[in-house]
Amino acid sequence: MNEVDLLNYNRIANAIDYIKQNFKEQPNLDEVAEKVNLSPFHFQRLFSEWAGVSPKKFLQYISIEYAKEILKTKQATLFDTAYETGLSGTGRLHDLFVKIEGMTPGEYKNGGENLAINYSFYECPFGDILVGSTTKGVCYLAFSEDQQTSMNLLFNRFPNAHFSEQQDFIQENALYIFTQDWSKLNQVKLHLKGTDFQIKVWEMLLKIPMGQLSTYGSIAKDLINPGASRAVGTAIGSNPVAFLIPCHRVIQSNGSLGGFMWGTTRKTAIIGWEAAKTNISL
Repeated sequence: MNEVDLLNYNRIANAIDYIKQNFKEQPNLDEVAEKVNLSPFHFQRLFSEWAGVSPKKFLQYISIEYAKEILKTKQATLFDTAYETGLSGTGRLHDLFVKIEGMTPGEYKNGGENLAINYSFYECPFGDILVGSTTKGVCYLAFSEDQQTSMNLLFNRFPNAHFSEQQDFIQENALYIFTQDWSKLNQVKLHLKGTDFQIKVWEMLLKIPMGQLSTYGSIAKDLINPGASRAVGTAIGSNPVAFLIPCHRVIQSNGSLGGFMWGTTRKTAIIGWEAAKTNISL
């Protein structure tokens, strides 16, 4: 690391520490930039390049994580949570949760209460899978090595939802992807919860044609944020719907497979299977 890079790294590290220590005051861009002796414009650009997100977005993430910890306390009200987080009121807390978590603070506190989820295990060419669905669409799909462990992961994701172990049309229709014409994929309904950035990344994954691959850097570039490869990787790793949202089609720029929640052996098998289906030689 040269002197300029080291100086910039230290500036961003100091800015991150400052935001973490002072997030309850909700410091604005000018305040944080002043602390690291940079102009707001230069600081905004530099922080985004090094951290993969803007200073404002980073502050939002810190605030929301703190608010989530408070909401886990049953006695905490939304007003208390907003006050403790340094937000001006429950309206800002609501907006922040919807933007970052894809749900209201009340829905987060309830852990999916009043949400009815059907789930069932199926066999596919790559092993057993657990599929969860609501009336809106598939909300969860994961490869399964152990049924009880897989169910626990689903239950923990929606801790207060009402679960029924049963198959339904939404699940079966989605699984036609393994046996039917791929043109039917646009008929599959998904019910997803994620941040704005995660949803954008997942939408980019859906645009990668079957039998083809992309890279973390390419996706970041398409999102007009070339420095966000790491953030893209994190969003891909948070994908709650295996295969239907094809995170397996993303590899590293050097050609190596990169990570995969369900193992690189399975990732290799899926890529090869898709290539064979489309008669594409990798």
